[in-house]
Amino acid sequence: MWEQNYAPYDSVYLSALVGAIPILVFLLSLVVFRIKGITAALISAVVAALVALVLFGMPFSKIVGSALFGAVSGLWPIAWIIVMAVWLYKIAVKSGQFEVIRTSIGGVSTDQRLQVLLIAFCFGGLLEGAAGFGVPIAICAALLVELGFRPIKAAMLCLVANAGAGAYGAIGIPVIQGAKVGGVDLGELSTWMIPVIQGLTALLPLILVAILDGWKGVRQTWPAWLVTGVVFSGLQCLVLFVAGPELTDILPPLVAMVTLAGLTRIWQPREIYREGGVAAPETTKYSVREVVMAWSPFYFLTGAILVWSLPWFKSLFTAGGWLDWTVLNIHMPWIDNTIVQHPPVSATTAPMPAVWQVSLIGASGTAVLGAILVTGAFARITVPEALEQLKGTIAELWRPIVLILLVLALAYITNLSGATAAIGLALANVGDVFPLVSPIIGWIGVFITGSVVNNNTLFAKLQAVTAQQLGVDPTLLVASNTGGGTMAKLVSAQSIAIAASAVGETGNEAAILRSSLKYSLAFLVVVCVTVYLLSLL
Repeated sequence: MWEQNYAPYDSVYLSALVGAIPILVFLLSLVVFRIKGITAALISAVVAALVALVLFGMPFSKIVGSALFGAVSGLWPIAWIIVMAVWLYKIAVKSGQFEVIRTSIGGVSTDQRLQVLLIAFCFGGLLEGAAGFGVPIAICAALLVELGFRPIKAAMLCLVANAGAGAYGAIGIPVIQGAKVGGVDLGELSTWMIPVIQGLTALLPLILVAILDGWKGVRQTWPAWLVTGVVFSGLQCLVLFVAGPELTDILPPLVAMVTLAGLTRIWQPREIYREGGVAAPETTKYSVREVVMAWSPFYFLTGAILVWSLPWFKSLFTAGGWLDWTVLNIHMPWIDNTIVQHPPVSATTAPMPAVWQVSLIGASGTAVLGAILVTGAFARITVPEALEQLKGTIAELWRPIVLILLVLALAYITNLSGATAAIGLALANVGDVFPLVSPIIGWIGVFITGSVVNNNTLFAKLQAVTAQQLGVDPTLLVASNTGGGTMAKLVSAQSIAIAASAVGETGNEAAILRSSLKYSLAFLVVVCVTVYLLSLL
């Protein structure tokens, strides 16, 4: 047994500063020294190990076990979900269905105000749910340019629109990871996400139209942005409350897109807005049957994720369920029930379990695999063609996945050594005002790492521990960390680089950053005030 020590030094602030060294090294490596993400994470993980060993007295074997626990947790279920989601997207592209989808969306209306709602907001939200990791920004920004939008404006609009979906990308993995690392209930966290950011999400269509065409555009298109915001955010709230985060960026964007497209059949703004008076490009016309068929990968994905999220299906994998034999519970060596937590971090003095749970069938990534198999068969994709797409997916994603594994190793060492708790105990001294600044921690995490998943891995436990010290619901502050982080996706280096590349403006990233920064900061202020008011209830 090894007992955590949250105050290795007399000063609570000095103990917190020591505990924060690995995180500070990570931030400085990325921002000041401009070291590549994988290298920065590796250096920071080594520093975390040294801090845990030398300054917090953690035995070397438990440091190794903590790093291993973090890394394997990144492999399953996170990497499994990411690879499967992007593989599905590539299968859709390979089949030619994706081209039909893109063209059909652009042909709904020549009014750019409606196009930005359909493409940047609705379609981008759907792609965020299915793949995430920059896919929606790259595809939607390029599509807007094809439809006549100015490149910088197209990139900025897609970045702003991503604020409505970024919290639930790649089949809800940011929220899932936040619940796991923060030690809070996933259902409760999903419910807290509703008051934290969904009001802002409902207003995003209005904001996007106002950015493009000012208040004149808002007045002329009010049926479109109103219907889109209500349907999109309203359904997200319903899905979060009933089913959790997995379908939050799948079903609502799809329904909102269909609803808006249906509205355009009976209503169009009295003036067609084209930026700079540029004529709309010619688009290929497809039959209704071709369009409906092209969307089939997302029907299959929605159906699979819906089944996987149903309580009766989940119960199959619980102890005593028919499929509980497909769930592997691997007790991590050197750390399982051998690291003792103490109050006030935990309710009682007790050893912590460290079990890596691998649900071979019950994982959301397996649901996506089911959708891939059906999509491939439906589109007559051969096995060699499908495997070729999988090979390309892995080739593209191995670096982000390695980064995730290293960040998780860093986070688990920091958490299990007691360093995170030391930081939280110090932050608790800020007092009741902490919920007001809580989202800023998440914003910084995503601004630096480019990922809400990585942000929650780094800071969800910190938020939860601090909340416990203040008597605030820990789940609220984990939601705060997620919501604040989502607003930084508008300006993270990863997002800006992807957007610039997509619109042919590589080297002009500063212009895109400047155009997006004010919206990111404004949205962050909204989240900060919202979380603070919620903490008073």
